Amino acid sequence: MAADDILGAADAAYTPTDDTQPVAVNLHICDKEVPSANASFLGNCEFYYRPLHDEFIDKTGVATWETIRAWATRWNPFDDVDVMRRLLANRDVLIAPDSTHQHWSRHANFMMRHIGCGHQPPDYYISYGYYYCYTYGERLRPRLGDQGGDWLDEARYLLQRNIELGLKDNMKGEEINVVCRRYPNRTVQMTVPKQELETDKATFKTFAFNTHVPAYLDAGLADLPINDLMRIGTQPNVEEWLDGETWNQAIDSGIEVARDKAIAARNAISSGAQAAAEAVDARVNEGVSAVEQALSRLMNHLR
Repeated sequence: MAADDILGAADAAYTPTDDTQPVAVNLHICDKEVPSANASFLGNCEFYYRPLHDEFIDKTGVATWETIRAWATRWNPFDDVDVMRRLLANRDVLIAPDSTHQHWSRHANFMMRHIGCGHQPPDYYISYGYYYCYTYGERLRPRLGDQGGDWLDEARYLLQRNIELGLKDNMKGEEINVVCRRYPNRTVQMTVPKQELETDKATFKTFAFNTHVPAYLDAGLADLPINDLMRIGTQPNVEEWLDGETWNQAIDSGIEVARDKAIAARNAISSGAQAAAEAVDARVNEGVSAVEQALSRLMNHLR
């Protein structure tokens, strides 16, 4: 296989029984059937992407999120010949359902199912997915209490499980339904052409963002103490709030969490304790603000 053939296409050599000269035939693979991920990978950042490409590894040290996000939209992972050779050598196991191969990720699995057909993996996998799954956890976890740390783990698991549920729905038809168990009114419903969710980068990003809300809420965001919400809300960097699509999701989740906080606080006081009520209301308002900040951060950090 020549190097030029690895860059987005593949060669096969067919030798008829009456001829000793191989005949090279270009193969263009476009398999839109998304196999299931192994359950053991859910909750791990490598579910989205395993950093095999040197170019990606170099870019992860850039100063701002805007830079990595812009780069991710134009990066072509098929250009790395060495990585492509490694992946192609294990293609059969990388595209198998429930694969546990050391190079498996949603990103690598997509690459091995779309060779030479012009499709690129959703840039969500490396930017919002792997990059912020890893960096957000590294920066935030040391600042959280035990309850906050447990929530972080569960939210990460549910974020990836929701991705799998949506992909599974899209393999069967056009209707995607990702249920929010704790707040059914925040269930995600989308209509996407059958088997086209993963090949449409913009639609995939919208889908993934939408499924963050039920993940955060079902993981127990409303149960976190104010201190943990404040730590989530004050996580740097402010430029990472810029994606307008995150704000609607933050508001939706914040409404549910703030309502729970307010009800719990008011139920904890007697009707005659006016001074205490005022103090609790102030604390509730503080909690609502913390929730809004936390969700805004979460929508850009924990992918």
